[in-house]
Amino acid sequence: MSASFCSPDATAQALPYPALAREIEAVLRDPSVQVPPRLVERLASGASLFVMPAHDARVAITKLITFVHDNAARGLPSIQGDIVVFDTRTGQRLTVLDGPTVTARRTAAVSLLAAQKLAPQPEGPLLIVGAGVQGRAHLEAFHAGLGTQEVWVASRSRASADALVAHAHALGLRARAVDDADAALAHCPLVVTATSAQAVAVRGRPRADAFVAAVGAFTPQMVEWAPEVCQHLARTGTLVVDTRDADHEAGDLLQANLDVTTLPTLADVARHTPVWQAQAGRRGPVFFKSCGWAGWDLAAARCALPVSHA
Repeated sequence: MSASFCSPDATAQALPYPALAREIEAVLRDPSVQVPPRLVERLASGASLFVMPAHDARVAITKLITFVHDNAARGLPSIQGDIVVFDTRTGQRLTVLDGPTVTARRTAAVSLLAAQKLAPQPEGPLLIVGAGVQGRAHLEAFHAGLGTQEVWVASRSRASADALVAHAHALGLRARAVDDADAALAHCPLVVTATSAQAVAVRGRPRADAFVAAVGAFTPQMVEWAPEVCQHLARTGTLVVDTRDADHEAGDLLQANLDVTTLPTLADVARHTPVWQAQAGRRGPVFFKSCGWAGWDLAAARCALPVSHA
């Protein structure tokens, strides 16, 4: 990969989901990784500008993207921007990765890693709520990394649901669109919610053997899961967040008035720390709350770079 701008297709080809999930776990175990707090600048239009740096002993990145939740009505993606990758020793720019592609694939790979570690019934079927970019990425990631063979899709837009079902069929999966996500929870031990998170989308309770990856809400104001469901899961199951940034970003859990600061992170799971050991024996559904972190983009950069820089 040359020191140039990579197209969305080239970026995707450099980030196969199983390899990216392994690199994400490697980042969690790497003591040289440093991730400053991300800057989120609210724009006059209601959009947000994200500036997200991270670095390790060899690579430094900055992710610069905008998020506009209603861009679909304009025929535009909700996330736009780039990830710039530098060599920490020489300062050279190594490459520029397509921001939306990295965001989609690294987010799905984080959910994949969490499912590999935590899902009681990883064979599925998989219920995807929200048939946009993240729904498609999670479908591909769970198929590639867990071997998922059956998927159910719920979306406010039947056309979007049908398009994702068609994509699943093209991958060789059994797939169907469903009208009622709450009713489908009873049949699916794998659940991904990847909605726009502008309102509660799920009010049903997951199965006792379910693994849920809640992806859509990444600010305190955003929400996908009803607060009473999150409270039920806190009593009966296991809650895990992606990083400590979720303490002030996990809208689903914060709006349920849960103390997010006490919950284990994915790093605790990967390292099997005492805070995770205290949770590991609990039965019931697993609810993994993903909010995003520049460390995941650093993992993508490490995965995408040539062997000489890896």
